[in-house]
Amino acid sequence: MESSEQPVQTDYSVYRSVINNLLSGSEQLPSLPSITFEIRKAMGQQDLSMVELSKLLAKDPALSAVLLKYASSPLVGSQTPPQNLLDVIRLLGMNQVERITMVHSIKSLFSVHSVKHKRLFMEAWRRLALKASLSTYIAKQVHIRNVLPDNVLMAALLSEVGTLAVLSAFKNSEETPDIPTYVALCREYAKSLGVITLKQWQVDEQYVKVVQEIGHWKEESPGSVNLSDIINLGLYHSLKLSHSKTDLPPLQEITAYKKLEEPANKMIAGGLDLVMTNVQEIRVVAKSLF
Repeated sequence: MESSEQPVQTDYSVYRSVINNLLSGSEQLPSLPSITFEIRKAMGQQDLSMVELSKLLAKDPALSAVLLKYASSPLVGSQTPPQNLLDVIRLLGMNQVERITMVHSIKSLFSVHSVKHKRLFMEAWRRLALKASLSTYIAKQVHIRNVLPDNVLMAALLSEVGTLAVLSAFKNSEETPDIPTYVALCREYAKSLGVITLKQWQVDEQYVKVVQEIGHWKEESPGSVNLSDIINLGLYHSLKLSHSKTDLPPLQEITAYKKLEEPANKMIAGGLDLVMTNVQEIRVVAKSLF
């Protein structure tokens, strides 16, 4: 037993060293593709036309394909699927196009470098997709006045940038952690890496705040339901549905739930009724999105 346990401890120390190098700046943090910054810069111009934006998006064929797929997905529910990028922009609006561009950029940013690395990435992305879809679905059903469903998708994605950054630390490493070690590293470092990375990307402060507040089930949060509350509800249900965490507090004890009003706070099987009775629909959306 002693001989089998010792290498695990040694390996974890090595993995921690790799992450600490990333945090200390001796290794470069992931940077967004130049096309993403180009699109974000163009979006900041008040006189940008849909035609001009469509031409800019067309520079990236992979992004164009993602936008067409998303605009044709059940999440959008359009009766007339778009045929080109101009149709996509008209259907989704420029702000949503910008958010989907970020989704695509982040997914492509954390490229895989080995079979084991790819397995970890796909596991992390599946969890992220479910969490994002749950959060977006909850936001649409609850109809929170000060929380836009479009912002929820973006916030759910960006809240997991730290876990993807942990994985990216090993892209040039000969060793890739197994799933239990990866989960342990995420618990220790993901939040710090996420905050640092998002600030480097100069995203809106509301998304940085979500990263800082994610997983704080019982922390005081005055006022009505906010973006962090919605993401925490999505995270809670994603953990519950994936059975990946057995020490979750009862739903009625978490701060985000206490802010919900009837009928949104109706419960069944330990979760929100609006989620637990529509799990299959939410999973379809998660699959179509990512």
